[in-house]
Amino acid sequence: MEFLGYRRPDGSVGIRNWVLLVPFRYEHQIAERIARTVRGTRVLVTTGCLGRPKRDRETFARVIGGLGRSPNVAGTILIGTAPETEYPEVDYHRLAAAIAEGGRSVEVLTVGDCGSAAAAVERGTALARRMVVEASQQRREPCGLGDLCLGVKCGVSDVSSGVAGNPTVGRAFDAVVGAGGTALFSENTEIIGAEHLLADRAATGAVADAILDVASRTEARARSTGEDIRATNPIPANIAAGISTLAEKSIGAIAKGGTSPLKGVLRYGERPEGRGLYFVDAWMSSYSLPAAYAAAGAQMCLYVMGGESLPTGVAMPTVSSGVVIPMLYLTGNPRTYVKMKTELDFNASPVLEGTESLDAAGERLLGFLAEVASGALTRTEALRHTDPVEIYFEGPVF
Repeated sequence: MEFLGYRRPDGSVGIRNWVLLVPFRYEHQIAERIARTVRGTRVLVTTGCLGRPKRDRETFARVIGGLGRSPNVAGTILIGTAPETEYPEVDYHRLAAAIAEGGRSVEVLTVGDCGSAAAAVERGTALARRMVVEASQQRREPCGLGDLCLGVKCGVSDVSSGVAGNPTVGRAFDAVVGAGGTALFSENTEIIGAEHLLADRAATGAVADAILDVASRTEARARSTGEDIRATNPIPANIAAGISTLAEKSIGAIAKGGTSPLKGVLRYGERPEGRGLYFVDAWMSSYSLPAAYAAAGAQMCLYVMGGESLPTGVAMPTVSSGVVIPMLYLTGNPRTYVKMKTELDFNASPVLEGTESLDAAGERLLGFLAEVASGALTRTEALRHTDPVEIYFEGPVF
């Protein structure tokens, strides 16, 4: 199965060809004004890392650098106030150098150098316009499944999630990994009770220990606050939909990772050293995980909806376009599909209804992924959306 993508100097393949604008903290208005003028740009909106401990500042820098090297990004403009206003971990020029190593066009734009915010908008508009024109000159080329890197998230889980929606994604993941591609899954709160199943699939003993450590640390962190995570998760929406225990939810949740050997456990926003299936140590937030996947090199993110507990169709959770990966929403629940048909991209509910096998649904999903990878828009991608990205920070705020 082939798709048409943009081959990058570092060997990765993009399915989009955007110019990314990255304001560090106070410069969002500058970035938004540039984006309103220049087509083909995306703005990353975050809360910055002010007051965060060193580990979180390093996470912030890892995400910014990773997004600048995303296969879907042709060029990046880092927008700041002045170098002396930032922590050493978030040095503009060091991050720019790291992005440039990936063969991407990158510029640093500071208000201090320009003299005013208005002058920065003018200068940034000229830079972005040049980058977009240069990016438009690149042409798509035939690529294979092995060139894909996918991420996945599940939400409002119900019985259909573990029986139809997640396993359908798992079949597609197995095919991508089998073809030499990469697949990423996550949600550290939702492997608890099923972590031993992942450990059994680990490629090495060290990887098995790492996945078991993720589960034990997550549960211990909850206990340190006086909470029992097995009492607070499943969440009320999951319970209303028929899921009774965290272990039951976790067994269904890990099905979205397929059955391939687990090659490693990654930090939030960390890039894998090789291809294959990887677990990302991060929380389950819809506004957090896509950023981690994009920074790690994913070209798109799949979101599996359960939705049995939803009384009516609701607007889909989306993420800032600055995350630079399309979000593809699907469900394995026939009632959810009827309620939310205008918001969903793919229907895996025939598996639950017994009219389609998991293998067939996975193959059909692969075909749709190839269309999206070749340029077809997902439903949420067609919307302009700039909610802040919730970068997964683990430390306190000082």
